[in-house]
Amino acid sequence: MSVTLKDFYADWCGPCKTQDPILEELEDDWEGRFEVEKVNVDEQQDVANEYQVRSLPTLIIENDDGVVERFVGVTQREDLEGALEDAGA
Repeated sequence: MSVTLKDFYADWCGPCKTQDPILEELEDDWEGRFEVEKVNVDEQQDVANEYQVRSLPTLIIENDDGVVERFVGVTQREDLEGALEDAGA
């Protein structure tokens, strides 16, 4: 099963800059168990609209079955790890 974490962000978003190191550390430690897809909402408004993203940062974890979990605002590593495990990563 493939697991993707979609990171909806914008360059001007302060909390997004707080979220980045958490995601990078998680991605390094989990070595390929999930894929991170960064979505710049200013450049990819169609994708943001498709996922009904209204606040930043928004993190959406999905697997082959669809969306498993959605987080709005800066999200701690522990919460992300639990959702990734639930998704099958």
